[in-house]
Amino acid sequence: MFADFVAQNVLLFVALGVIMLMLLYSYVGDRFLGYQQVSPEEATRLYNQGALVVDVRSDAEYKTGYIGEARHISSTEFKDKMSTLEHFKDKQILVYCQSGARSGGAASQLVKAGFKQVANLRGGVLAWKMAGLPLNQPVSKKARRKGKGLV
Repeated sequence: MFADFVAQNVLLFVALGVIMLMLLYSYVGDRFLGYQQVSPEEATRLYNQGALVVDVRSDAEYKTGYIGEARHISSTEFKDKMSTLEHFKDKQILVYCQSGARSGGAASQLVKAGFKQVANLRGGVLAWKMAGLPLNQPVSKKARRKGKGLV
C-alpha cells in the first residue's frame, strides 16, 4: 500500500529527499568546508580579538568602503598573492567579499594551503551593512600627503 503511494508520487519523494539533504547540509556543511561561516556579529568578535581581515572584492568595490583595517587582495589576484599571507597561517583570518560567494572560494584556497583558522563572512558586506555596522572609507592620496587619517 505504501509502496503504491510512493510509486504514484515519485517526484514528491525525490523533492523531499533533496530538501532533507539541504537541511542536513545547512547544519553540518561547515565541517566539510574546512572553514567557518560567520555572521556579522561573529565577524566583529573575531576582528576585536585580532583576526586578520582580508577583502577580496574588486578595486571599485573596495573603494566604496571596507571593514576595519582590511587587507585588499581582489579575488582575481588571490591565488597569486596568497603567499603574502603566509606568516598568518596560525592566526585567525576573516575573509569577505560583497555577498560571501567569492570569499568562500578564497577561504577554501586558504584552507587547502594549510591555514588553520579561516572564517568567511556569511552574506559579505551586504550582510555587514544590513546589520548596521560601519565601513571605513579609503583615504585619498591628497589627504594622505596632508597627514589625515581615516574619514
